[in-house]
Amino acid sequence: MRLAASDEYGPEDDTLQSEMAAHAEREGFALERVFIEQLRSNEPAFDCLTDALRTSRIRDVIVPSLWHFARLPGLQRAMREHIEQEIGARIWIIQGAQQ
Repeated sequence: MRLAASDEYGPEDDTLQSEMAAHAEREGFALERVFIEQLRSNEPAFDCLTDALRTSRIRDVIVPSLWHFARLPGLQRAMREHIEQEIGARIWIIQGAQQ
């Protein structure tokens, strides 16, 4: 997840985590870890995510929307392709998914 404008974690972020957990359950998975990008972080959440994918058997990633990867569509596409093609994981996007 990418926090919008600050490092403050709030009720909206809890809602996103609940939505991701519900989506995971509907698809037959369990939400194991949530990677949160914060403004003052020294380590990007994307790097932590890809490291976790490389060192585990996890092959499914849930994101609220591709905006949570990046704001620019080209960068979103590149990050998604990296996870899907180079690591071999599948991206599940909640935004627009059937509820």
